[in-house]
Amino acid sequence: MKTVVLLFHPHLDQSRVNKTLAAAAENAANVTVRNMYDLYPNFQIDVAAEQEVLKKADRVVFQFPTYWYSTPALMKQWEDDVLTHGWAYGSQGKALAGKEFVVATSTGADAENYTRGGDDNYWLAEFYRNLQDTAKLINMKYVRPFFTFDAEHITDDALARQAKRYAAYISQDSPLKILGPLQTEADYALPEL
Repeated sequence: MKTVVLLFHPHLDQSRVNKTLAAAAENAANVTVRNMYDLYPNFQIDVAAEQEVLKKADRVVFQFPTYWYSTPALMKQWEDDVLTHGWAYGSQGKALAGKEFVVATSTGADAENYTRGGDDNYWLAEFYRNLQDTAKLINMKYVRPFFTFDAEHITDDALARQAKRYAAYISQDSPLKILGPLQTEADYALPEL
């Protein structure tokens, strides 16, 4: 299974977590990592090139830090430009049908903040329902996301384990678990290595 990681981090040089995860992904079999802010620092996206990359992939991983409960600006711009009517969706838009759609995001806060009653009031997955709906619209399979919490305090050992889990998760040959719209928080947990 060919996997492409679209890495959307505007300050990757300052990132410990996303830089480590991306490096682990680059070393995994059949995985290509594309640093989108390096490719498009001025937000001028080459739509044809991006669509060609997507056509060749079986699994598309959107890796990014959670900023203000959302995605970085370039990712939204990329979605608006690349996922066009007649290509990605609509009666003739079937280019991405059946491909896997993976969200891989990190947070500065720990996992307890992203619970009912936690400081952020919602599970992290709830902040990305829009991406789940996008996957549905473009006929992709929305699979279990990969979350890395507590980027500000994660230890080097814990980060190394998380990077190993990430590389193993996104490079699996077998299909990943598809999530429906009414999954519970427990459905988002990944098994331990």
